[in-house]
Amino acid sequence: MKVLYVIGLGPGNEKQLTFEAREAIGKCQVIAGYALYADMVRKWYPNKQYITTGMHQEVERCEKALRSADSAGVTGMVCSGDAQVYGMAGILLELGVKYPEVTIQIIPGVTAALSAGALLGAPLGHDFAIISLSDLLTPWEKIVARIRCAAMSDFVICLYNPSSKKRADYLEKACQLVAKYQSADTICGYVRNAGREGEMKKIVTLEQLEKISADMFTTVFIGNSMTKKIGEYMVTPRGYQTEEEE
Repeated sequence: MKVLYVIGLGPGNEKQLTFEAREAIGKCQVIAGYALYADMVRKWYPNKQYITTGMHQEVERCEKALRSADSAGVTGMVCSGDAQVYGMAGILLELGVKYPEVTIQIIPGVTAALSAGALLGAPLGHDFAIISLSDLLTPWEKIVARIRCAAMSDFVICLYNPSSKKRADYLEKACQLVAKYQSADTICGYVRNAGREGEMKKIVTLEQLEKISADMFTTVFIGNSMTKKIGEYMVTPRGYQTEEEE
């Protein structure tokens, strides 16, 4: 049986690995992935065969995984968070047409919007948009258009990859774009290293968020016009209470 499992690992700790993901990894003879994520699995499953590549080698990594599934047996491609959300699922399905005998099965994981959001409370209680600020594969002009449209439509906005050494001011720029449509005291929050060592969270205003220092392991939440701070929690209400009062 030629099977390639595309497995979302969640935030990176074993507690947030789904039962389905555990079962799929257990069936795999070979585990492929970006070295950082493969090493997470290696700690839990040291007796597997591993195929790893570095950053910016996604196509090569996927080709190796498909070849492994086609010839060496059941293989798993592991991804941080969920494999569909900025992960390898899409590219594997595209490349997989060259390997018609390989069955590709996507195993969902807990993406950062969910793991980080749960730490803050309930920031995603109503309609929201997830936008990556990385312009490595998406032109900055298109990212700007997406932020502007989401802010104009009063979506809660969850930002992935908010800053890096080369993009140190991208989060600041994003906040300035949102500020054209939302007030400076809009409730926002951010989480670093959700589910990993060094985890921290903080609730701030949009004005304060513009000044924070973020990195690629930070997930940012910009509230909508209804988002509020309740105690130590960030909450975007769905509107149930309003409906009951009416």
